[in-house]
Amino acid sequence: MRLTHKSIFPMALAAILAAGATEAAEHKLLKLQLLTYNDFHGNMAAPAGSDAKMRETEDPLQHDLGGIEYLATTLSNLRQKAKHSITACAGDLIGGSPMFSGMFHDEPTVQAMESLGLEVCGVGNHEFDEGLTELLRMQYGGCHPEDGCYFPEEPYDGANFPWLAANVMYSKSGKNILPPTWIKRIGGVNIGFIGMTLSGTPALVSQEGIQGLRFEDEVMAANRAVMALRKQKVRAMVLLIHEGGAQAGTYNGCDGISGPIAELAKKLPAEIDLIVSGHTHRAYVCKLPDPNGKLRHVTSASSFGRAVTETWLTIDPKTRDVVRSKTIANNVMVLRTVARDPVQTAIIDKWTPLYEGKANEQVGSITADITNSPGRDTPSSLANLVADSMLAATSVAPNNAQIALINAGGIRANLTWVPASGNLPAGRITYADLYKVVPFGNTIVTITLTGDQLKQALEQQYDESRSKLGILGVSNGLSFDFVTSAGQGNRVQNLLFNGQPLDMTKNYQVTVGDFMADGGSGFTVLKEGKNRLGGGLDLDVFKAYITKNSPVSPPPVDRINLIGS
Repeated sequence: MRLTHKSIFPMALAAILAAGATEAAEHKLLKLQLLTYNDFHGNMAAPAGSDAKMRETEDPLQHDLGGIEYLATTLSNLRQKAKHSITACAGDLIGGSPMFSGMFHDEPTVQAMESLGLEVCGVGNHEFDEGLTELLRMQYGGCHPEDGCYFPEEPYDGANFPWLAANVMYSKSGKNILPPTWIKRIGGVNIGFIGMTLSGTPALVSQEGIQGLRFEDEVMAANRAVMALRKQKVRAMVLLIHEGGAQAGTYNGCDGISGPIAELAKKLPAEIDLIVSGHTHRAYVCKLPDPNGKLRHVTSASSFGRAVTETWLTIDPKTRDVVRSKTIANNVMVLRTVARDPVQTAIIDKWTPLYEGKANEQVGSITADITNSPGRDTPSSLANLVADSMLAATSVAPNNAQIALINAGGIRANLTWVPASGNLPAGRITYADLYKVVPFGNTIVTITLTGDQLKQALEQQYDESRSKLGILGVSNGLSFDFVTSAGQGNRVQNLLFNGQPLDMTKNYQVTVGDFMADGGSGFTVLKEGKNRLGGGLDLDVFKAYITKNSPVSPPPVDRINLIGS
């Protein structure tokens, strides 16, 4: 065919019109900014330091991250770029919190989150720290049953954002305790959110508070929630799941991602376009295959409000679905170089006088100094006291604990008989005093170990790789010699339980912190523990023990007889 200007013109015109049509279609695509974070844990104040695993560079600013005033400003600044924006979180918004929020059952955090524009949050395991009844109060309002209204003229009215619990239901009725999904209409398109906690939550919280509840498999619950959203004509879906992983790269990397989320991503319904995760306090931005082999983003924003994940979703209004290939996600650090948000400053100022008063309220008393000195390499009266409190809290059904252990690094201060302030009575112990001793908000758990496994764990007080000793706190009834000069596997000798030799073949119920149960501080044998049951927060059980048993005397340190070389 011979091409002339008469034949070329229609072809060129068609090409131009086609390009214009393509461009017009592009212009119709909806851009949605999603701002997400996880594991805030009531960190209203700027947390000290930062997580080295989050580092993108060696910029010294990475040491100055977080704080509710700076988080609010960071979110506000990010929203300036977007016509459409949603802010969401993936669990542990509350629970395991510093004193400023925790002593008020996290009401300050809820107020702060409402003010900074949080719209929806999935539940995490720490939302269940104080049980279902308290979680429902946090959602729907009402004054605390014991502490009452902190501001009687402004009774707590609940959260104006929904917590989602797609995999938590009442055992008898099968009904969800909270809504499984939430939908927001943006630019004429419905965006669906599914929220859930890890199915292993019962192993991380007190059993008393979750009686009558069932925590379902994450994939099963997600499939059911996806079907419900599809019936409502929703195609664009985001999962807020409190389960995570770890990776070795920068905070925007995905270097060797491992952990539960890496496996779940392969199984969670392909209809889900984005997975926002948490629980491990790590930062990552991954692209992992769904069950159909198609890549989708899986993100996590570290913890304590130190980072925000900014994800841009492109949605085709015709299909009402996410164009997954166009998704862009990055973790943004919450730097303290930005201006403080004045609304958040006002919230902090409102609660500060009440905080200062309650922090200094007496919760018990002691008869003499109870210390963790001289160091982690010697038996500690205070560590033994904390272990006693852990045993007392879990010795009843269903945990039925017989022994409790706490790692040396879990104790961070002493209880002193002479107070720092000269105008306070001697022996007086406040909530603040106890918080300084166990400040990490760890959950205690009871696991089943054989006598042999327990002995192996006790042997791990000596770190062979570093030739370093870290002596445990042990509860009353357990005693042994620890011979530092003996060879590996032979340092624990004369191991007795209630005065009798520990039976190496018998099962024992042992309570430890979840950090240790996961193999922390080198206690890898504890990961072999079975039948894991939660027992509450270490600070809560410590406070209850001190209050009940005051005045408290220092426990003996001879439960472990340390024999040097």
